Amino acid sequence: MGAPVYKRVLLKLSGESLADPASGVGLSYETIGDIAEEIKAVHDDGIEVAIVVGGGNIFRGAPAVNHGIERATGDYMGMVGTVINALALQNALEQRDIYTRVMSAIAMQEVAEPYIRRKAVRHLEKGRIVIFAAGTGNPFFTTDTAASLRALEIGADVIMKATKVDGVYDADPAENPDATLFSTLSYMDVISRDLKVMDATSITLCRDNKLPILVFNITQPENIRRAISGETIGTIVR
Repeated sequence: MGAPVYKRVLLKLSGESLADPASGVGLSYETIGDIAEEIKAVHDDGIEVAIVVGGGNIFRGAPAVNHGIERATGDYMGMVGTVINALALQNALEQRDIYTRVMSAIAMQEVAEPYIRRKAVRHLEKGRIVIFAAGTGNPFFTTDTAASLRALEIGADVIMKATKVDGVYDADPAENPDATLFSTLSYMDVISRDLKVMDATSITLCRDNKLPILVFNITQPENIRRAISGETIGTIVR
């Protein structure tokens, strides 16, 4: 592999990426271990890695609204789910001798540090992996928005959005075998074509601050390292 083209990256992991592959819910410790190995490889290369985790494998606020849960309450429940995922990932990384800090946007002093931007940057400079949990700490905002916000706050070179497909397609590849994979897209392409890369708020944040987004398949071994080394994989939005 070539020399890294990024120095500091923000990896966005959905809750489903940590889940049991068959059911898409709960935690798969084997899958979490595999992801931790991938992260360790790029960390050992000297890359500064921050991570934002989702919580959809544990709880989703939007569907809960249909069952009578108030939207804000549901969103807070989802935020707590992201903390569970962050702690599971932290444990897997520290089992591999990587110093890791979980920083939560909701105060949970016993299990996580409060999110403080300058402290997060200092952790990264010291070679620690930082896992951002609890989204933005506010209801009505997704963890995609949290990823864009945190990436900008820490000065990340790129958002790496991990998915279970090879990138962004013009249609759902699971339903349409003739779907076309995009290699590059503009921010406006994503918004105007409603391509569901990330929500509109996060795309707008990235567009306004010229922060690229790389959408790639995390289930393929070494894809994180390949992407950081500048290989052409997935879809780049810029």
